[in-house]
Amino acid sequence: MRGLKDKVVVVTGGGGGIGGATCRRFAEAGARVAVFDIDLAAAERVAGTIAEAGGTARAFACDITDHAAVQRAVTAAEEALGPVGVLVNNAGWDVFRLFKDSTPEEWQRLIAINLVGALNMHHAVLPGMLARRAGRIVNIASDAARVGSSGEAVYAACKAGLLGFSKTLAREHARHGITVNVVCPGPTDTALFAGYKQGAGNPEKLDEAFRRAVPMGRIGTPEDLPGAILFFASDDAGFITGQVLSVSGGLTMAG
Repeated sequence: MRGLKDKVVVVTGGGGGIGGATCRRFAEAGARVAVFDIDLAAAERVAGTIAEAGGTARAFACDITDHAAVQRAVTAAEEALGPVGVLVNNAGWDVFRLFKDSTPEEWQRLIAINLVGALNMHHAVLPGMLARRAGRIVNIASDAARVGSSGEAVYAACKAGLLGFSKTLAREHARHGITVNVVCPGPTDTALFAGYKQGAGNPEKLDEAFRRAVPMGRIGTPEDLPGAILFFASDDAGFITGQVLSVSGGLTMAG
């Protein structure tokens, strides 16, 4: 895809499944990748793999729920790699629990990671993008935001909020050369999904139910997501903003 070579890309949750696959794909396209993760060791593993393959990547510890920490991490990334041209908000956390059984402490953590964390990241990179009148932001939400998901009420609410936030920023900054789009994964074989299944109490049964429900007949893999993410970040999507794309094997077919 056009326009990715030498771009500086920040990926939050870059040490995880989807995040790691996305970082590697950006590096393959010639981008310089800042791997952000609260788990520095995980981020360093991904950055190391990229370096071994001949790409450019640096790992940064970042707690996205901490506004000051985000500002420090973005400053460090720009000092090491250059101005941020692409932001991918991928970090997330979930717990499987019916809302009536959930606790305010869980709500606060879910909101802090899945919504406030993305707000902090936008707040840190937007000033530079505005000054350069160029930027690509890709927010990773969830199909739970589009259709709901039993046992994920607060998570779904956060991701739905991220959809509305993304569309609003897309309107506010289209004239400044900044695009904001959203990718919604369906069920994907990640640590987050494994935790969700364990919380349900019968992971094997739930896994089989999802496989039957997905028209393509399988659970997604982390490698299924980077293509859509890189497209939105590329010059090929230069006239696309405020859009939401599900990557779910056809499980969700939202208009």
